Amino acid sequence: MQKGFIEPGEKPRRFYKDVTVAAENGGFTVKLDGRNVRSPKGGQLLVPTLALAEMVAAEWDAQQPYIEIAAMHVTRLAFTAIEAVPQAREATAAQVAQYAASDLLCYFSEGGNSLYERQVAGWEPVLRRAEHELALVFQRATGVIHAQQPQETLDAVEALALGLDDFALTGVAFGTPLFGSAVLAFALQRGWLTGEEAWTLSRIDEAYQEEKWGIDEEAAERTARLLEEARMLERWFRALVQGAGLSRA
Repeated sequence: MQKGFIEPGEKPRRFYKDVTVAAENGGFTVKLDGRNVRSPKGGQLLVPTLALAEMVAAEWDAQQPYIEIAAMHVTRLAFTAIEAVPQAREATAAQVAQYAASDLLCYFSEGGNSLYERQVAGWEPVLRRAEHELALVFQRATGVIHAQQPQETLDAVEALALGLDDFALTGVAFGTPLFGSAVLAFALQRGWLTGEEAWTLSRIDEAYQEEKWGIDEEAAERTARLLEEARMLERWFRALVQGAGLSRA
């Protein structure tokens, strides 16, 4: 086989020895044997904090003996923040608001059962905090009835998203479909919850059904994979504020 040629579907071998982080162009970049990491489009990876650059570097350093691009969530999210979101901020914020229009946390089971009690115990504190601190007032629903959310709330969600920098907005846009909830994505971004806590709250219904009917191997693998993505997203948000004098509330 010709050197450097990769067959379709073949994973590239690790071609570098050293992974380092360097301050450059007002941010931080990751270098492979002294050369900047580049996106498939040829763009340079440049992130705003040392902590985030170190997260990216750790992913590249962990690739052995093949490079698993699909599993490098931080790297892929960073390139989304660099190359995609800046040109689509309004559309990205609008997508977050669309999720808020049918936010998971607003749909409760019929009252009088243990699932409803779990939902109230888990979701209401987050909804109340969103109301008090972010002025997001959501209508609740029970059963299959759709809750029409106030336009003022959806406008406020979109404005909150647009008020974030590209990297934080990318994280919120990633977390919203992951949790099925813009509220949980903002809660994680603002440090109200850990990634595991947000993921657990997003799965109250599923966990309840698993307790009753059990869980198959495929579903368990998917749950574990998505939980790791939630934990990664917590580290992403923490890395964005590390060294900025911010702490969890």
